[in-house]
Amino acid sequence: MGSFHLTKMSLRNLGKPATKMYPVKPANYTSRSKGSLVNDIDTCILCSICAKKCPTYAIAVDKVAKDSGSWSFDSFSCIQCLSCVRACPKNCLSMNPQHPAAATEKGIVSIDKMAVADGEA
Repeated sequence: MGSFHLTKMSLRNLGKPATKMYPVKPANYTSRSKGSLVNDIDTCILCSICAKKCPTYAIAVDKVAKDSGSWSFDSFSCIQCLSCVRACPKNCLSMNPQHPAAATEKGIVSIDKMAVADGEA
């Protein structure tokens, strides 16, 4: 019975293309797709709860003073578990449904709150 089901499935997919044409035809992202982490630094209070909840320590928060500091994110360490997004008290973290472009070098995304306030970043 199992081999008949496999044969039927193979014949049904015989006329379809083997792969999707992703670079040419854009991918359809659903609301549940996990892509890259986005931080709205204007609403972030640099409480570092996201860094404490991250199981891979991909987030680092350096709070200098009340309204200054930096928020860093290592995308290569992130496993997209959404622990940081759920733990954020101000809901400034979100997951962008689109996958980031392929990277050739490791890099850490760092956002300085004072630079954003001054309009430099």
